[in-house]
Amino acid sequence: MDTQQEIEQLGPWFHNLHLPNGEQTSPNHFLGDFPAFKWKELEPHIPADLSGWEVLDIGCNAGFYSLELAKRGANVLGIDIDPHYLKQAEWAAKQFGLEDKIELMQMQVYDLARLDRQFDLIWYMGVLYHLRYPLLSLDILSQKARNLMVFQTLTMPGDEAVDAPEDFEINDRQRMQEESWPKMAFIEKRMAGDITNWWAPNRAGIEAMMRSCGFRVTEQPGHELYILQVDEDLRQHQQWNQSEYLSATGQDWQEAVKAKVEGKNEYMVGAKEKK
Repeated sequence: MDTQQEIEQLGPWFHNLHLPNGEQTSPNHFLGDFPAFKWKELEPHIPADLSGWEVLDIGCNAGFYSLELAKRGANVLGIDIDPHYLKQAEWAAKQFGLEDKIELMQMQVYDLARLDRQFDLIWYMGVLYHLRYPLLSLDILSQKARNLMVFQTLTMPGDEAVDAPEDFEINDRQRMQEESWPKMAFIEKRMAGDITNWWAPNRAGIEAMMRSCGFRVTEQPGHELYILQVDEDLRQHQQWNQSEYLSATGQDWQEAVKAKVEGKNEYMVGAKEKK
């Protein structure tokens, strides 16, 4: 079977991969050369040498970003809930001779709570707005991040963003109507025909959620694209209910207490996979 026949057999494709032999997996993509045009915006902001880096690609699809990061020397874990896309990614990794650099797993972002690993770079694009529980996903990723996160999501219009006040009175709620206040719109039914488009935060909402999870925005390479850095000071002052997190992720609070007593990293609490 030639390459073109394999491409057709593995279709349909959402990632247009430019294969080593010059063929493409989706040359007539309705979005254009997707996601290559997004990669061009992000590429200058990613270290050219990722040798020794552990990278997590969430919602990896056919593996476009996993491939690009592996080409730079990273060891990549690509996760997706759709076995169709994982099969494409596995095939693509072999075409590029990168199957030893790319590991693939079928799992939800929430499953990462029970994965005993951390990552130097987390690639989190095109997923948050499809989740019913978006902040939980960011809380989980805050436990897994050592350095950087690249993030993209569907957003509301508006670019104003300010730091939230330390406190305000319960009857002072009119300020929540200000454009610069962190907000997230809920999509009850469909958007663009997709029943999994649930949320659209504004820029202020994105930055506020990230700060609350221990990340700080350092760059915005393009529309809806963010480069984030782990901020240890923010992580040390996270205000969250740990028991709620442990319950939501199916972890044992007794293990968490034991880990803290034994001096383990509190941001890895409960992350050890149960035998």
